Amino acid sequence: MNATIPANALKKKDFASDQDVRWCPGCGDYAILSGVQKAMAEVGAPPHQVAIVSGIGCSSRFPYYMGTYGFHSIHGRAPAIATGVKLANPELHVWVITGDGDGFSIGGNHMLHVLRRNVDLNIILFNNEIYGLTKGQYSPTTEIGHVTPSSPYGSIDQPVIPARFALGAGAGFVARGYDVAKELSALFVEAHAHQGASFVEVLQNCVVFNDGIFEEVANKKTGSDHHIWVKNGEPMIFGKAQDKGIRVSPKTGHLEVVALGDGITEDDLCRHDETNVERAWDLAHMEGGLTAFGVLYRVPGVAYDAAVRQQLADVKAQKGNLTMEELLRQGHTWDV
Repeated sequence: MNATIPANALKKKDFASDQDVRWCPGCGDYAILSGVQKAMAEVGAPPHQVAIVSGIGCSSRFPYYMGTYGFHSIHGRAPAIATGVKLANPELHVWVITGDGDGFSIGGNHMLHVLRRNVDLNIILFNNEIYGLTKGQYSPTTEIGHVTPSSPYGSIDQPVIPARFALGAGAGFVARGYDVAKELSALFVEAHAHQGASFVEVLQNCVVFNDGIFEEVANKKTGSDHHIWVKNGEPMIFGKAQDKGIRVSPKTGHLEVVALGDGITEDDLCRHDETNVERAWDLAHMEGGLTAFGVLYRVPGVAYDAAVRQQLADVKAQKGNLTMEELLRQGHTWDV
């Protein structure tokens, strides 16, 4: 029976394994690991009821460092394997750990279908806009013009925007954070609470092959002028002096960044509505260098695994418990 432990009974250390954590010194993965362990302690599910499924890449070493069940699987297939885990044991809290290369290159097909099916998984996508494990090739999220060993004259590929991919696939929970954000663990707790597939993109610094790519938005001194944490029902206002905001453009009907003053007041700004998919689409990729963090979109839905269990129960109630022979010989059969 799936159960949780009373608040404060579990600690972050209860979710740490006995393995030495081995990422490059300064890698953003350390902060994400800490955020996940902290979130799991707050959720209250004991370690033996948690399973971590990863693919291939730097981020996919994650299961080794968690004191839970873990499955370091194959390149791009973590969503498919995690689906099997959840269907086989619905009592488990299943988390998928993947990267921008693992999840959107070879794994793009699997990511699409796990989101549209709404399997009750918590998916964390580490996005450092580079292939780190295989020495710095450009990835599906690398910006146009970025020079790498595989794009020595600058990448010409149009990058994938993870949050828009998730929205387009029909995800019911889409959020974004960054590796060293103090709000990150709380974002993971919210993702876990969602029934169905939750998708959290985490901007993550690669100190070796893409160092500082998110410095403008993550820096403690400059970040407040270049990012906004959206909260449901609250006005979209940001900036170190709280002098900037987001409103609906009277010309285009899409979201735009404005400066407060000169006739523009807080009353002119949008209030974040987590159920508005069009607004979430705009927030996923704002013009002018602004990055939106927090829960961009959240709507309830029927989880795929719950629907499968209900369907099986309905069929058994209608047809009874058939033998294997009866199952094989029902429906369209023929003799050869």
